[in-house]
Amino acid sequence: MKHYRFSRLSMGWQIMIGLVLGIICGVIFYQNKEAIVVMQSLGTIFIRLIQMIVMPIVVSCLTVGIANIGDIKKLGRIGGKTLIYFEVLTTIALILGITMANVTHPGTFINIHDLHGTDISKYMATAKTAEHNSGFWPLVLSIIPTNIFKSMADGDMMPVILFSVLFGLGIAAVGEKAKILIDVLNGVAEVMFKVTNWVMKIAPIGVFGLIGMTIAEMGLGALLPLGYFILIAYVTMLIFIIVILGITAHIFHLRYWKTMHVILDEIVLAFTTASSEVTLPRLMRKTHQMGVNKGIVSFVIPTGYTFNLDGSAIYQSLAAIFLAQAYGLHLSLAHQVTLLVVLMITSKGMAGVPGASFVVLLASVSTIGVPMAGLTFIAGIDRFVDMGRTAVNVVGNSIATLVIGESEGELDRKQYNEYLDNYGKQNK
Repeated sequence: MKHYRFSRLSMGWQIMIGLVLGIICGVIFYQNKEAIVVMQSLGTIFIRLIQMIVMPIVVSCLTVGIANIGDIKKLGRIGGKTLIYFEVLTTIALILGITMANVTHPGTFINIHDLHGTDISKYMATAKTAEHNSGFWPLVLSIIPTNIFKSMADGDMMPVILFSVLFGLGIAAVGEKAKILIDVLNGVAEVMFKVTNWVMKIAPIGVFGLIGMTIAEMGLGALLPLGYFILIAYVTMLIFIIVILGITAHIFHLRYWKTMHVILDEIVLAFTTASSEVTLPRLMRKTHQMGVNKGIVSFVIPTGYTFNLDGSAIYQSLAAIFLAQAYGLHLSLAHQVTLLVVLMITSKGMAGVPGASFVVLLASVSTIGVPMAGLTFIAGIDRFVDMGRTAVNVVGNSIATLVIGESEGELDRKQYNEYLDNYGKQNK
């Protein structure tokens, strides 16, 4: 009986156990290269298995969802609402980060010269490439795939979304003759969701490896000099989740805390792995089960993973002001407004770039006079802050899907309430 109860631990608890064990092993095997390789490999196996699943799910679900919507005007309306919502929320997140930095002054409590820098050459290389390709037209061109299979292999989400939307509209236009494609793609989606369930069985092992590797490489001591900054970052993220997203949910008559309970496992998974990708298949299924139209779910969540990164926006604005304070730079209101505008542009222009949050910082801090070398001092704790901002991104995209569904009249209220009320009973 005891064994049965242990085996029925929720995914969230299993992941937390993996997290704790990973921290313990990371401390024990601090800078042990052999142990780091083992733990890194365990984490990488899990992440790659999830990456293997994501694109087939996005293509199959989004194509079928768009085919079912069928109306290009309705699709345009949904797309417009989604992008406006994303822009408004990420701008609020940026303003919140700047405000908190001005109120708490985290940069004035450290001596920048006492900190140890971390190598950021890989981010510098990415930033140079991203800046070269930034701007309106390069962004538009990057969304149009020349080879959809290459885009899928590279994990390039926006070209895959564009192809799936056009493919779905094409199926709707052809009609009955293309119905077999909908049946096939529905089958593909169901198979991939089944595979997702299998892969999630090893999520605690993946979490153990990812966090263990991080602690073993850097040590807990890396957190101490920048502990106040990390604390302020997490407090700011909590304010955004509780206040901003809470108010947003209230405006659209969503049961916010019940919804948060339903996606708790995904929040924990995102936090412990610092990867939004690992939650995408489960969030798509859960928001659909909550009563949101499949087409809206399949469009909003993958798009949000590129354009609606609220946690990243908070971190970028907070870190930029923090570094300016650490260097003793006084930023006028005009400087801070300039920073806000630059972050709004660069964060969208570099969507989908690997390590985007840090790359956006590299491209933005020079506008307020912060030396590039300053980023070497916070690169070491980026992984620890990344865990929090990834969790915020997941919550933000979940609420966005429900909000767009409600605004379109495509949220089945009866199904939503029943799913929320019965979720705990179903998962006992």
